[in-house]
Amino acid sequence: MPTLSPSRAADFKTCPLLYRLRSIDRLPEQPTADQARGTLVHAVLERLFDLPAGQRTLTQAHDLVDPSWAALLAEQPELASLEIGDDFLTSAADLLGGYFEMEDPSRLEPAERETLIEAVLDDELLIRGYIDRLDVSPAGDLRVVDYKTGGAPREAFEARALFQLKFYALVLMRTRGVVPRVLRLVYLKDREICDYTPDAVELERFEKTIVALWRAIEQAALARDFRPKPSKLCGWCAHQALCPSFGGTPPPYPVDSAVTAAVDARTARLAAQAKAAEDAATVG
Repeated sequence: MPTLSPSRAADFKTCPLLYRLRSIDRLPEQPTADQARGTLVHAVLERLFDLPAGQRTLTQAHDLVDPSWAALLAEQPELASLEIGDDFLTSAADLLGGYFEMEDPSRLEPAERETLIEAVLDDELLIRGYIDRLDVSPAGDLRVVDYKTGGAPREAFEARALFQLKFYALVLMRTRGVVPRVLRLVYLKDREICDYTPDAVELERFEKTIVALWRAIEQAALARDFRPKPSKLCGWCAHQALCPSFGGTPPPYPVDSAVTAAVDARTARLAAQAKAAEDAATVG
């Protein structure tokens, strides 16, 4: 069954060629220092909630930075090749300070953290993603929380971030029968919280958007045609050297792509069903 995550869906919306290079060609990307810092801060915040409520202090969070970074280096050795400055861990600690200015973790008991959620749309598309934090009130209301740590201009990624949270909200609505009361973006660098309240009608429309987006991906895969879509986000792309918009040439289209295989299989299945229906009508 084909699978779509909010990040890959956003890739296709941003630039079909970027989707292809990441999802079909599966080209490796060297993580940046900003990405590594974000991963580190997420790890610290996850471990922070392992502590008893009374111990969830900023001092404890700072104490978790070094061991969390050591654990990440052990899990992802490629991070050791990053050129990071002396202020790398200090800047991570500063982001944690921003978190404590906005929330008091001693008063929170998250129901789930770093949780994989998934649902099937249109009987054939599996959508899935990881939620940073899911809070559940005594009344059963859900709050989906996503931490944002990157240094890219927030205005360039606000729509992408809300797209991601609506993606999660749709999965929760389809699997748990509950529309989240709040979708929360926590901007650690800017010390700001953005809350958004979705409703069932909006999420049903969003589901149609996701299915339509997947159909567009299918069409591009059938045609082997994923075109670049230049924008101001190109400055953060790791694949400019392969992009025609920057004088590059994409690699040959892979013949063993899981995405393409899934699309080809579905096309063959639909063609067989159409042929069977046509034959049945002729006999009738």
